[in-house]
Amino acid sequence: MLNFIARALPRIAILGLASAILASTALHADLVWTPATGWKAEGGMLSGLIVEEGRNALDSMNKARADEENGKRTSAMKLYESIAKKYPNSIYAPEAFYRAARLRMERRQYSKSFNEFQNVVTRYPNSPHFNAIIGDQYRIANALVEGKRPRYFGIIPGFKNRSRGIEYFEKILETAPYSDYAPITLMSIARGHQKLDQPDEAIDALDRMINNYPQSLLAPDAYFKLAETHASLVQGPYYDQASTRQAITYFEDFLILFPTDVNVPAVDKGLVDVRTTFSESKIKIGDFYFYKRDNYKAARVFYNEAITAYPDSATAVDARKRLAEVDAAEKKAKTPDVPRSKPKRSFWLF
Repeated sequence: MLNFIARALPRIAILGLASAILASTALHADLVWTPATGWKAEGGMLSGLIVEEGRNALDSMNKARADEENGKRTSAMKLYESIAKKYPNSIYAPEAFYRAARLRMERRQYSKSFNEFQNVVTRYPNSPHFNAIIGDQYRIANALVEGKRPRYFGIIPGFKNRSRGIEYFEKILETAPYSDYAPITLMSIARGHQKLDQPDEAIDALDRMINNYPQSLLAPDAYFKLAETHASLVQGPYYDQASTRQAITYFEDFLILFPTDVNVPAVDKGLVDVRTTFSESKIKIGDFYFYKRDNYKAARVFYNEAITAYPDSATAVDARKRLAEVDAAEKKAKTPDVPRSKPKRSFWLF
């Protein structure tokens, strides 16, 4: 008995290896559909199912496609989803998920469509539809960010949900960080946050864009949007100037890195505005020390910083005038007052 088992083991191993190879071939086969033949596997002979199950799955796939072609979209969609659920390890599952997701996207059932697409790229990453699915997911996320309303059951209009669109964009980045869609996805995330009045989150997305994809064709736009977003946070010369400094940095970086870009005129104007504000803020601080505290040393420091910040501006001219006033005031303060001599008293004798 033991001798029989020992002789049988190599055969069992060979059969197991052969089965694994055949299964691998089946999973890597591509499904192709034509009106004449229906669904047919190319590059593999098996479906990943036993004969009877494979025949049933194939019949269901052909019926679903026939319903789809005849305009029976709801019936086709439900049948595709049934196939994917019933035969998850077959060659038909990723195709069934994909086609059901496409039909749901057409019905603007965005959440279910996105999730079914995600099932394909997560569970079947070798699917030939991978790149197309990333594109479809991008379109779903973009539709939501732009304010399109989803439809419940494919009929009833739902509520706008820009935040959900941003979540979907982040999921796309997580799934395909090196795809052609990654840079534009980050730009779209920034746009979504701006629509929701979330400038800090928009800045974060744009910062990720220029750091992770510096060679992208979208890099100039990212720098420009970063500078504009920081500039939008500037409240004037009387407030904190952290955003002003950041805006100046990104405007100047843009001009250095992309001197021939079409946005150069707009960047020049933006840079003038923020540098003017920054220079004016230094004058305001200098005025406080000069007029309110008689602190000539501190006033002189800030007036000089105003000139350095924007030498060829009207604010620099004002700062130089203030410096002259400081010098005059300081000189006057150091000059001792000369007491006037008291008139001699005259005494009259009567």
